[in-house]
Amino acid sequence: MSDINRDDDDALEVTLPPRFTYGERVVSRSVVRNDGTYNGKDIGEVLVKKGEVGYVVHINTFLQQYYIYAVDFFESGHRVGMRAKEICTLDNLPDDVLAQLGDKATALRVLGTSKPLKENLS
Repeated sequence: MSDINRDDDDALEVTLPPRFTYGERVVSRSVVRNDGTYNGKDIGEVLVKKGEVGYVVHINTFLQQYYIYAVDFFESGHRVGMRAKEICTLDNLPDDVLAQLGDKATALRVLGTSKPLKENLS
C-alpha cells in the first residue's frame, strides 16, 4: 500500500465532473501491461498498445479519490480500467488543437469508427 500517494495534485479528482463521458472515443497514451488483475493473461503481458483507440463504457471511482474509466479497446479486445492521465479524447479536442492539426484532424474523425474516410469528409 505504500505506493498509493494521496498527496498528488489530482488527489481529489472526484470533486470535479469526470473528464470523459460514456461512449467517448479515447486513445491510450502509453502501453498497458497486466499487473496481475486481468484474468487469463500473464503478468506483464501487453493488454493495450500506445495509440490504441477505445470507447469509454463505464465510469467509476477508486479510493473515493480518482475516476477510473473502463475503456473497451476493440482492436485488442480488452476492457481496461484507465485513469484520465492515461488516455486522451479523440471526440472533444479543443478548436485550437484541431486548427494546429490542420488536415490531420480529418483523419482523427475516423479513427476507431467503422466509417471510411470519404464518408466523413462531407
